Amino acid sequence: MMLRMMGGMLLSLGIALMAGPFLIRRLNKLHFGTVIYELGPAHQKKQGTPVMGGLMIVLGTFISMLALHPLPWQGGWDLGLGLMGISLLSMAVGFADDWIKAVKKRHEGLTPWQKIFGQAAAAAAFSAWCYFNPQIGSQIRIPFSGAELDLGIWYLPLCAVLIIFYVNSTNLQDGLDGLLGTISAVSFGAWAAVVLVTVLLLGGDRAVYGPAGLFALSLVGGCVGYLRYNRYPAKVFMGDTGSMFLGGAGVGLALVTRQPLLLLLIGFCPVMSSVSVIMQRYYFKATRKFSRDHQGRRIFLMSPVHHHFEKKGYSETQIVAMYAGVTTVLSWIAVLSLIR
Repeated sequence: MMLRMMGGMLLSLGIALMAGPFLIRRLNKLHFGTVIYELGPAHQKKQGTPVMGGLMIVLGTFISMLALHPLPWQGGWDLGLGLMGISLLSMAVGFADDWIKAVKKRHEGLTPWQKIFGQAAAAAAFSAWCYFNPQIGSQIRIPFSGAELDLGIWYLPLCAVLIIFYVNSTNLQDGLDGLLGTISAVSFGAWAAVVLVTVLLLGGDRAVYGPAGLFALSLVGGCVGYLRYNRYPAKVFMGDTGSMFLGGAGVGLALVTRQPLLLLLIGFCPVMSSVSVIMQRYYFKATRKFSRDHQGRRIFLMSPVHHHFEKKGYSETQIVAMYAGVTTVLSWIAVLSLIR
């Protein structure tokens, strides 16, 4: 199992590295460039950088899954099939958003309702697949305790909301060169470790969880290969195509391993991106309503919070290093929480 997972990581890495130059040239030829938001940080020099670079991660991951998936496939309940499904469905929404931005030159992309409708459909389908899957069901594991909690029918709406929240959180995290690719490489390595612990210590079936482990390490390889072209200064951005693909993959691994609560640790940085936006918005509205001058106040210089650090004078590479360190420490805690 471990050799197959390592093989998937190396194959995905090689495919992403080889696909990168061709993809970047093609995106440039099609003029699929980034349109910088005028109110954002001073990133104007990045104007026109090709977007949809996340496709190299997608390509590496899925070729690795198809080439190295352990036989036999477990039919419609195969964890690899489900993980590929939620990742692709999430990516489809992001791809449509990127297409509108790049081709139609509309910075907003999809309308909020169009985006939510697509994400809700994907979330509902995957939640139902998990609920009826005999290898997953409605029980979730509680970290640090070894206990399990059966959510019953409430599993369906709660997991659907979780999927939408986490996919959008991951999308918000993609704001600096190398940021999302770096923390994703670390976090998917942690999910691979969670799968190994599930098999070796928690009694999980190797044949069932093997595809999930292969999927996780293939994502690590794809992200590392992508970072060859996305590290500062970036030659390509992953776009919503890549960020929503990674969001769907991350929450998918959390659900198939029955460890959604570990997203608070392994996915801490994306989660805090969303939390910072929510805090900023509601604090601004509240202070504008109740203050004497009716001027809204802000908690952060800018949200998501990685832009706050940027406004404070930190370089992009410093912020990426900080986020990678936090994700690494919390991922270790998450994996250790399963060992009893």
